[in-house]
Amino acid sequence: MRGPGKVSAKIRKVLKVLGPGLVTGASDDDPSGIATYSQAGAQFGFNTLWTALLTFPLMAAIQGMCARIGLVTSQGLTVTLRQHYPRSILYLMLLFSFPAITLNIGADIQGMGAVANMLLPQVPASIFSIAFTIALMYIIIRYPYRKIARILKWLCASLFLYLIIPFMVHNDWAEILKKTFVPGFKFDRDSLSILVAILGTTISPYLFFWQATMEAEDLKHSKQNIVVDKQVLNNMREDVNIGMFLSNVVMFFIILTTGSVLFRAGIHKIETVDEAARALAPLTGRYAHLFFAIGVLGTGLLAIPVLAGSQAYMLAETFEWKAGLDKTFPQARPFYYSIILSLLVGLLLNFIGISPIQALFYTAVLYGITAPVLIAVILHIGNNKKIMGDKTNSALSNILGFITLILMTAAAVGLIVLSIG
Repeated sequence: MRGPGKVSAKIRKVLKVLGPGLVTGASDDDPSGIATYSQAGAQFGFNTLWTALLTFPLMAAIQGMCARIGLVTSQGLTVTLRQHYPRSILYLMLLFSFPAITLNIGADIQGMGAVANMLLPQVPASIFSIAFTIALMYIIIRYPYRKIARILKWLCASLFLYLIIPFMVHNDWAEILKKTFVPGFKFDRDSLSILVAILGTTISPYLFFWQATMEAEDLKHSKQNIVVDKQVLNNMREDVNIGMFLSNVVMFFIILTTGSVLFRAGIHKIETVDEAARALAPLTGRYAHLFFAIGVLGTGLLAIPVLAGSQAYMLAETFEWKAGLDKTFPQARPFYYSIILSLLVGLLLNFIGISPIQALFYTAVLYGITAPVLIAVILHIGNNKKIMGDKTNSALSNILGFITLILMTAAAVGLIVLSIG
């Protein structure tokens, strides 16, 4: 039996390896993702709980490949694409990724503003949206990467609020267990739509770029000259797996919360995160809806810097600008200008009549088009010995990667068919 000392040492060891993987996984549960999971629970009850089990190994495999690429090459995914593959592939990724990321930022800012307005109705949602945008600009420009990384890690704690809510209401845990392991899926338009939405929300291209770049940044800013050996790769894998696991646990509990409360109450249509929070209030009491709302604000503050940062790194690495969240504004002006522009355009979407649900739909279409192509390229890089040396993909990584590629391709085709229909 382990003593308290050994347990605490194990916890300290785990906390020490947490970094880019934790932040990447947590940022995947942004306000846009929360809206998708809320709709899944409200519309289908517990019938989509099993998707959390499906997406975890797929997310972990792809993000693990991106992380290993970042560590081995000591550079972002965009640089690797630029150096080893046709420029047309890189420009295609940029063409579809930039509008998708900007729309995602806009939907998240709008969601945060709406939730804050729900908590303080006397202040208009638009004022909150502007305030959040200015605060995020200041934090990103003012603080170096290490401090931002610490802030992002602490914001991950906001996700634990979603683990509390289902225990505040009565649930049939036997039924929940069954639905978790036995898919309740129908091949109709609505079921396919929500499955495509969940896949697009959990396996997002911007996270691929962020993961590789942050691993390279972490390596560059280490106090020692770290050799990428088996231990470093094991630590990276543990970080990524924990991050993706946390992301899927939160997804599971959001579906569980809205399935056990909203679906049972006959509320089957949720389009925004504030609608979900408002609907919870009279059914679960003040604290449950308050936890839900605070979680949205925390995840928004976590995810938007990741979205804007990934886009800025993609641009900087493509056009060989000086870049890095560790650099001051005068040292990397184009890099920071691109972050400012993406936040301002995202904010502007709040005032030109594009609703969050429209932004999410367009984002899903753009991500759906780029994800299969990018996953295929990542698989190729991961198995390319000229780039990766002796640290190419394992057989398990390749199997999970190809399953992800097939599923995301099917989801893209399904999305196009559903859009045309």
